[in-house]
Amino acid sequence: MFDPFIAPSGTLLGLLQRGRGDGTLHALAAPRPEALAALNHCVLSDPRHDWQAENRSLYYARLYLDLDGGIEEIERHLLDPDDHLDTDESRTGLALAVLGHLASYGRDDALALLRRYAATGSNWAWALDELALRDDDAGLRSLALPVLARFATDPEGSAELATTVRDAFEPRPWRLWADDPREEVGARVRAASEQGSFDRWQRQMRPGGPRPGWSVQAVFDWAQQGLDRGSHLHVPAARCLSAVAGPEDRPVIVEAARSGPDGARCAALHYLAEARDPVVLDLIEAAAVSSSRTVADAAVAAFERMCGEAAVDRARRWARRPDALGASAAGVLAGRGGAQDASLVLGALREAVRGDGPDALRLWTLVDGTGRLGIACAAPVLRHVYRETSSSQLRGRAARALAATDPTFATGFAVECLWDCEETTREVAARHAETGDIRVAERLRRLAADPAEEAEVQTAVRSRIGPDASAV
Repeated sequence: MFDPFIAPSGTLLGLLQRGRGDGTLHALAAPRPEALAALNHCVLSDPRHDWQAENRSLYYARLYLDLDGGIEEIERHLLDPDDHLDTDESRTGLALAVLGHLASYGRDDALALLRRYAATGSNWAWALDELALRDDDAGLRSLALPVLARFATDPEGSAELATTVRDAFEPRPWRLWADDPREEVGARVRAASEQGSFDRWQRQMRPGGPRPGWSVQAVFDWAQQGLDRGSHLHVPAARCLSAVAGPEDRPVIVEAARSGPDGARCAALHYLAEARDPVVLDLIEAAAVSSSRTVADAAVAAFERMCGEAAVDRARRWARRPDALGASAAGVLAGRGGAQDASLVLGALREAVRGDGPDALRLWTLVDGTGRLGIACAAPVLRHVYRETSSSQLRGRAARALAATDPTFATGFAVECLWDCEETTREVAARHAETGDIRVAERLRRLAADPAEEAEVQTAVRSRIGPDASAV
């Protein structure tokens, strides 16, 4: 999936793409056709950089309900001929998830479209998972024949069906179909289920990787073989070294960490870091400037896995380095440093935003660190990250940091966060938003009554509107 185009944060489309609470508030105040056009654009062109980590579907579904929006555009998108040409689930996954939430709110048109797409669409498995959570038994049984018709009855088709049944995210439809009295349904699904269980048993009986009795050199060879195949086995190889290495093997491991082949060097660095060997910090510093990108990255990763005061002390020396190890050191201080490290963490935060923008990966730990250390003068930078980042996960971290550093948070961003797409951000807002704002009181009541809301959010809401919270 290509990185999506994200509109400026000050536009309605940009707000909705980011999943910000202000997106909903602006959409409700905008002309309805304009709001629906922006909403459909987001649902049909998934704006998320990481769809597995970021939430949007409930956010968009709620806005469809608030705008009394139809699903005609979603229907056209799902039933377009391109659906059988571009079968990447990123094309349709968000739209199907939105339909699932709409169905849970009682939208029969969304339920009917999910059933139709499960019978005819290319991303039918996703639609079936949505239906497994929301449809009744009769609706699911009606899909048995069209779904099974996708699989040929020859050995190849039977193997494909067995794999699909075995790996199904939501098994409810397959269990229903296994009890179907029709031979072409029940017997076929039962056979596929039995074959899938047998395949799983066979894999368990043929374990790969290290075995008891391996030597240190055998573990190094295994790590190198994995690297040659494109697999990074540094961390599991380090765990294997912990099981097979004795005190007499330390010179060999240290030498491998200093100058061994890439696979062995990476595994040795991780092992020594886990063991807190006194020499490992010097070895990491040398490896971080290696001409091998694999070794340099492994050195930084090994350092980030270290704990203890020695690693924090070394991080204070490295934090001003202009390379990956310096960025990693600043992250270590953000997560484990003390009050004396506030200036280093703040400097790294400012440099990350200035150099790499509001979506930089290293911002995650730095933003968390400013909140943990309570760096009040970081609030302006945190506000910038909150407004501009396209990552709803990073925005949520910025909100938590602002709650700890910005005295205006309760009457400012916390209010809009009650409409945010991320449940963890809504939870922060529910705990901090100033209830003197009439919008806050009304929104808290609505979240408390919404069956689709996450339990953690509703717990936070109840802490504000319980018997002792007379302000709401």
